Amino acid sequence: MQFVSKEAKTVLYFFITLCMLSCSSDDDDSRLGNWVDSSVFDGTPRSSAVAFTIGDKGYMGTGYDGDDYLNDFWSYDMTGNFWSQLADFSGSARSSAVAFSVGNQGFVGSGFDGDNELGDFYRYNPSTNSWNPIAEFKGLPRRAAIAFNSETTGYVGTGFDGDNDRKDFWKYSPETDTWEELVGFGGDKRREATTFSIGDKVYMGTGISNGLDQDDFWVFDTTTEVWSPLGDLDTDDYDVKRSSAVGFSIGDKGYLAGGSVSGGVTTSIWEYNPVTDFWDEKTLFEGASRQDAITFYNGTKAFVALGRSSNLYLDDNWEFFPLQEENDDD
Repeated sequence: MQFVSKEAKTVLYFFITLCMLSCSSDDDDSRLGNWVDSSVFDGTPRSSAVAFTIGDKGYMGTGYDGDDYLNDFWSYDMTGNFWSQLADFSGSARSSAVAFSVGNQGFVGSGFDGDNELGDFYRYNPSTNSWNPIAEFKGLPRRAAIAFNSETTGYVGTGFDGDNDRKDFWKYSPETDTWEELVGFGGDKRREATTFSIGDKVYMGTGISNGLDQDDFWVFDTTTEVWSPLGDLDTDDYDVKRSSAVGFSIGDKGYLAGGSVSGGVTTSIWEYNPVTDFWDEKTLFEGASRQDAITFYNGTKAFVALGRSSNLYLDDNWEFFPLQEENDDD
């Protein structure tokens, strides 16, 4: 039997530890993703605003600044990198509302005005910079819901109605100005969930219900209007659960950024591959950790802006480049 001396054990332990640290460092360095500081928002810092994208312009408004509920509205030029103030949202000031776009028009509604959950909705026309009311939401008034769209239809669902979390979904037809309940979602109730779109598919998950982060993940086919379950967000390989995050897509990949995790705020970014139904972690968000932020994305560009970190309300704006290496100097 051979014995290893104490000195040899010490040296061996040193090299094993060095290798482990090196491998860990190499793993961190191998992650891609770079955030570039873009034009700071011109208006009041805020969280829980709404946002939608039409072409190369993002539209943002409403929200809460720590003292007041807001109804101002703005556009962000993704190519020119500048903000412009628009006509104020014509509904009451609110936070935690939803927004979607169909064609060249935007739609904003629901939310919370400090006293009540809301169900009114409005249409924004960028060509005339004007707002008009549309048919009131047919479901229960709510806040912290999600919204998304197909080429012809808007969809609104989940959220909190003042008493309970929700899982119902409704679709809106701009052509007929009507709401219709959409059946078939088999997931859990939730508020503060996240979506992103890739082609004609919408991916939805995260959120919180009864104090617990939800880990189920779903895809909605806007052509067939059918929901299908995907792999959970919490596996042996990764844990993507969170609430109050933002979701966006670039090319054929989806992303989840920021949000609240187990009571804390995170800077983690995860990339979703719909072909493999698998998540990979990217480099951390370079701005302050935040929740209740907004995102603008059009398939080739994506920005994350505003939000709050504890009681600090933010007005910064960051563009994400998923294939670049991290650069702290840009």
